Amino acid sequence: MGRKPGHVCFLNSGYCGRGLRHPHIHCVVPGGGLSLDHSRWISSHPRFFLPVKVLSKEVRDMFLHGLEQAYRDQKLSFYGECQSLADAKAFAAFLEEQKKGWVVYAKPPFGGSEHVLQYLARYTHRVAISNHRIVSVDDSHVTFQWKDYAHNNQQRTTPLTHEDFLRRFLQHLLPKGLPRIRYFGWLANRRRGRLLPLCRTLLQQDPNPPVIPENPYVPHCPRCHGEMRILERLTASQLWKVLHGMVYALDTS
Repeated sequence: MGRKPGHVCFLNSGYCGRGLRHPHIHCVVPGGGLSLDHSRWISSHPRFFLPVKVLSKEVRDMFLHGLEQAYRDQKLSFYGECQSLADAKAFAAFLEEQKKGWVVYAKPPFGGSEHVLQYLARYTHRVAISNHRIVSVDDSHVTFQWKDYAHNNQQRTTPLTHEDFLRRFLQHLLPKGLPRIRYFGWLANRRRGRLLPLCRTLLQQDPNPPVIPENPYVPHCPRCHGEMRILERLTASQLWKVLHGMVYALDTS
């Protein structure tokens, strides 16, 4: 390509509508990069970012290579219908079948790059399932709501036992030390401070644009909906001490 790209990846542990695990990665890649000597910005082709057929082959090869390496390192476990893949010959035949029909679906975003970034910003630190989707909790089950995209976005509900709900929820907790967001190329943490202003300068932009302050969050009363003022902040241990150290007076007269 003759240029140094930069990109950022967002790991989404992914609760699909029915509550099943659906891990995936969102990648934001600028349409260009720095020249190898950092003297100019080289933009991508005006009609497309990457050739789709070439990208399909690259994604397929990288994925299957990683899958094969994980099998050799004995990092894969097979259960149920997949148990036969534990055999080396069966797994090799399975990999061979996966080399057909790989498709990378690439298209411009509907609302432009700003819309994509706003969409991803809502999910970077989101929990696996939001509270408003939990319909009810009883002594044995948790019932939650999900949207069935395959049938005209109909709202459906699914009950799960407490154990199964917690099992699915805990699948979305990242291992200790695994970052949810990673930066690469000229966006990497060690280079961004020096190379990002250079990219802006080469694109004839302000190298150090002013930071727009976010509007401070103002909590509202759930009953009267008026603004609430924070009088004191308590940690979890302080709350426990307050609640368990309260003295109750009973008047039996």
